This record gives sequence, C-alpha cells and structure tokens, in this order.
Amino acid sequence: MSVSRSGRRKIESVQLASLNAQLRIHSASNAFYSARLLAANLENGVASLEEFRIRMPLTTKQELVEDRERNPPYGSNVIYSSIEHYTRFSQTSGTTGIPMRWLDTPESWDWMVRNWVEVLRAAGVGKGDRIFFAFSFGPFIGFWLAFEAGAMIGALCIPGGGMSSAARLRTILDNQATVVCCTPTYALRLAEVAREEGIDLSSGHVKRLIVAGEPGASIPATRLQIEMGWPGASVFDHHGMTEVGPVSYECPDRSGVLHILEPAFLAEVIDPESGQPVAPGAAGELVLTSLGRTASPVLRYRTGDYVRPAAEDRCMCGRFELALEGGILGRTDDMVVIRGVNLHPTAVEDVIRRFPLVAEYRAEICSNGALPEIRIDLEPSPECPNPAGLASDVQSALRDAFSLRIPVAVVDSGSLPRFELKARRWIRSDGTES
Repeated sequence: MSVSRSGRRKIESVQLASLNAQLRIHSASNAFYSARLLAANLENGVASLEEFRIRMPLTTKQELVEDRERNPPYGSNVIYSSIEHYTRFSQTSGTTGIPMRWLDTPESWDWMVRNWVEVLRAAGVGKGDRIFFAFSFGPFIGFWLAFEAGAMIGALCIPGGGMSSAARLRTILDNQATVVCCTPTYALRLAEVAREEGIDLSSGHVKRLIVAGEPGASIPATRLQIEMGWPGASVFDHHGMTEVGPVSYECPDRSGVLHILEPAFLAEVIDPESGQPVAPGAAGELVLTSLGRTASPVLRYRTGDYVRPAAEDRCMCGRFELALEGGILGRTDDMVVIRGVNLHPTAVEDVIRRFPLVAEYRAEICSNGALPEIRIDLEPSPECPNPAGLASDVQSALRDAFSLRIPVAVVDSGSLPRFELKARRWIRSDGTES
C-alpha cells in the first residue's frame, strides 16, 4: 500500500468510528434526523463511508429553516428537548436568507474550540502570542471560538468589540499584538483607517492576520492588498460556518489552499445539479458531516461553498487532509449570468483588487429587463490622481478577464459602506445582498 493511501486510510478509519457513534445517537435522540436515518436503515451504523454517502440523503439549509419554522424557536435538530442542557446560542449572519439559530451544549462547544486550537497551531500561533480580535462579539459565531481557543493554548486574548477602527488600531499597537483575527474586508479597512489617521502599522508587532468569514484571503489580489497594508504580516486563511463550526485551515506550504479539519468532518464534493460526486480535481459544492458536534449536528449538509478538491491524497506539506485548491472559490448561489458569461464575485474581486488605488467597490445587478446586467461603482482612494483613468483601467481589465463589457462608474470618496464582518458588495435589484 502506498504511503499516500495509508495516510488516507488512517483518517477514514477514525471518521468511520466517529460517524457510527453519531448515527446511533441521532437515530435515537434527534427528531430532525431520526426518521431519515430509520428510513435509510442507518440507525445501527454503516460498514463504510461510501455506504453512508450512498444511503444518507443530503441536508439543505432550506430544510433546516423550515424545521425551525415548524418547531420554533430553535427547531428539532437537537438531541435534548430541554433547553437546560444548552449553554451557547449562535445565529447566522443572514447574508443569504433568513438567519438560523444554533444551540450548543458545553461538550459540543468544547469540540469546536479544540478544532480552532488546531487552526491556531497550523497558523503558528502559541503561548506568548498576543491575539487581537477585531470582532463585534455579537450572536454570529465568528471568532468566539477562536477567542477561547487562544486562551486554551496560552495566548493573551484581547477583545476588540465595541471599538472604533482607530481605537482598535491603537489597542493593537499599544498592546504589541502579534496576531489579528478579522474578516479580509476588515483587514483592508483597518489598513485604510491607519493611512487616514497617520498610524504606522510597520511600527507594530503583528506577524499574522488570521482571516475568515468570506473568501477574500484565497483571492490572490485581495491577499496581496492585505499584506501590503500590513507591513511585515502574513495572511492565514480559515473558513467555517455557524452550522458546522471551524472547518479548515490554510496549508502552511501553499497559500490559498485550505485543508479540511479531518477527522472532525467527513467532506464530500458534489455536482450542484446532479448531487453526484465530482471527478478528482473537478470543482463542485462542499458537503459536510460533523463528527463531534453531537448536540446540534449536520449530516451531509450542502454548504453552498464552491470548491476544487486536490486530485492527490497527499499534499506538498505532507498532510493527508483534503486540500481545497484556491480555498473557497465562491458560493453556488452567488454566481450571476451576464450575457452568457458566468460571474462569481470572487473572480470579479480578484480583478478589481489588482488596482491598489481602489478604496472600495460595489457591484449592482439589475434584473428589471429581459436579461440581468451588471455595473460597478468604484470609490478611488484619496491619493488617486486620476479617478476617471482608474475607472477606465478597471473596466478594461474586467473586459479582458471576462470578455464582457462591465460599466465602471466613479463615486465620491467615503460614499460606499465599510464592513466589519462579511462584506455585502453585490447588490441586486430585488434588494438582496451578497
């Protein structure tokens, strides 16, 4: 047996044991999943992971939302009917629909914290580091887990909720923070505020920016812009979801590649239309089964994340955990078709962020006519000497990238919104945002 196959077999053996334990618990105690498991004859477990993939139906976000509406306020996807067993409440950001509420027991929460510990270790963060969390600490699960994981590994954890951007920057410098946790968009915003306030970030001690919440760090041009704004610091990508917790960490040897936290999750990549597995190296939708968040699980959950799994079992870094080339490529529900051309927000951002003089932008999708159209509002940075020329250059770059004319208009400085959590730059005529 090859070293590569042997490494995968070890992971899959642990996954299978954890999966069977979960199936037995949820067939007996989880009202949402018990009927499904019984119908699929899975209540006593499976002999292989492939058997589970074949027999277990997919779970969609819409099904979870409808279950919550039938069983308010938290739904039936829980193993305890009494609220006294639960100590943690989280809520999705609601950027793609109705927010979902999620409950966790101390045990399930601790499982997710330990997963975040692995993310921090992969990022090279440990005892003696000082981690600043540029995060509101609202109901969105965000960096709550990371904060507790940082404390668990012995780092000094500095909360940044309830502060202005300028105050956060001063706190980062005054406390000699070595790590900053935030969204990619907010990392750019903090660098922008630093320039506006005359704050020299190169005088600080930040060596690592751990970003999550959106796929910005996997977009090469955005990643470069972040690192240019934070001299001496490198970007480390991570992604997760309220429904599953922390999912991945960036490969230490290949920027823009995410490793799934296995054996914490059973991961699949399927064709979004057929639901069948994609061929090795082909892109598709990420499907996850949590193997330790027992109190409120997901089994074969369609995440909506568009990814490309590596064809090889073993990564260049030596790890056998599933590698996603290019990280999160986009969302299956955020692609728009403009005059026959498929546009993902991440692809558009990669073009626009190649221009350092772009302070912010917004895409407007108009569907009032027979066919949808798109335009870009572009806000130049204050030091831009020729805003009209910048808009023309961006428009040309978009045309070269997509063989599509996308109008680009200049807007006043400071007129576009700034974001602390997930950016909402794509505005549709029906009022939805992404």
